[in-house]
Amino acid sequence: MSNTEAFRNIIEEGYQCKGDAIIVGAAMLDNSPLTNAHVKIPLKTLNRHGLIAGATGTGKTKSLQVLAEQLSQKGIPVLLMDVKGDLSGLAAAGKPHPKIDERMSHIGLEFEPKKFPVEILSLSQQKGVRLRATVSEFGPVLLSRILDLTETQQGIVAVIFKYCDDQNLPLLDLKDFKKLLQYATDVGKDEFQENYGRISTASTGAILRKIIELEQQGAELFFGERSFEVEDLTRIDENGMGMINILRLTDIQDRPKLFSTFMLSLLAEIYAKFPEKGDSERPELVLFIDEAHLVFNEASDALLDQINSVIKLIRSKGIGVYFVTQNPSDIPDDVLSQLGLKVQHALRAFTAKDRKDIKLTAQNYPLSDFYDTAEVLTALGTGEALITALDEKGRPTPLAATLMRAPESRMDILSAEELDILINNSKLIERYNEVIDRESAYEILTEKIKVAQSEEIQEKARKERDKMNKTTTRRSTRMNPIVKVLTSATFIRGVMGILTKAMK
Repeated sequence: MSNTEAFRNIIEEGYQCKGDAIIVGAAMLDNSPLTNAHVKIPLKTLNRHGLIAGATGTGKTKSLQVLAEQLSQKGIPVLLMDVKGDLSGLAAAGKPHPKIDERMSHIGLEFEPKKFPVEILSLSQQKGVRLRATVSEFGPVLLSRILDLTETQQGIVAVIFKYCDDQNLPLLDLKDFKKLLQYATDVGKDEFQENYGRISTASTGAILRKIIELEQQGAELFFGERSFEVEDLTRIDENGMGMINILRLTDIQDRPKLFSTFMLSLLAEIYAKFPEKGDSERPELVLFIDEAHLVFNEASDALLDQINSVIKLIRSKGIGVYFVTQNPSDIPDDVLSQLGLKVQHALRAFTAKDRKDIKLTAQNYPLSDFYDTAEVLTALGTGEALITALDEKGRPTPLAATLMRAPESRMDILSAEELDILINNSKLIERYNEVIDRESAYEILTEKIKVAQSEEIQEKARKERDKMNKTTTRRSTRMNPIVKVLTSATFIRGVMGILTKAMK
């Protein structure tokens, strides 16, 4: 048996699927694709998370596009976090091209141009369905971790939430929370101290500064109503295709705090609301986080711990999370160790550090009798990747250099006019883009503070009046010396005596 035949047998056996699977390409050996030696990923292991990595221009985005298409065709909804703004083409059919036909022929698949059901979402003022969440939905623990608060400050946040629960105060946006901090250390400080203990103004000041920092990254647009229902991410269209939800993030690349805040809140909300699925045959939802380093680079240790915990737990809900980044080293080791699927595009070695990083990256993959992994990593062409996944029994599949299939949707973005049409036809935009600012903690406490200040002013005025009245009374009781002489008994008797003498 030749080396090629032996390799083909290993690939066909290692990637054999009895259940449903998606095909991402064909295995290669010695830079040549083996037609019909398909690299398959079982649907039942797609909730075990994954990584798409590689240098700029090596095909990461197209691999992401292929995975989203294949999942959608299997009726599995997808959420794509589109930081670079180049994924909207999923809503339009691709066009045949000789190079695409040649690639697909090598793989042993036919190219069928398709468009996919797409929903455009937004965290900011960009066009699309607005995603929001209320402060109360975050809860005190998650909010404290996002703000990277000390233990003492976390206790104050917990007290604020407890007060809102006890007083039935809606805690919706950041101005509600800031007003509560003001109230707890000003007008309401006696009320808080009596029921919850004294709250330090120094601690509330530190919390307030952290909130302002978050606001400066645009968080005031995210916190509020109407809250986005995560169940709306799991829609299936009339043709049985999973909805591809594209979250446009092109305007928050320089605001990683907002990005990580949103991502963590979304994962926490999904975990809280989705039922346990156990060992299901297919995922309920798959999330792709592009430019994943934006999540981790600015994250505090507490936030990283929270992300790590959620990633571990959320797969039991049938949710797969896939990170897209240039280098696997962008992902913390604790998270990287949980990623079952790895699609590794080429890495470039321009410096000694690059060569060292490539050797370390190669160690993340299964040993192979057919590849020098570190060498292959630098030799892969555009649209080629090293792949290892999990088989249906949860075992790592053989390492396969893979010629990736071409996307069937457009490999370019929608025009402005096409994007407007897509957004205007959305079934969600009317519900979520309505601005709601109902009475909440801010308005209620503002009125309460006004009343207290008014009462304080009235009390001061009353005290001033009382003081003036007492002063007036004291003055009125002091007899004018002239009046005192004129009204004295001696003076009156003397005058009466003179008058009597005169009459005689």
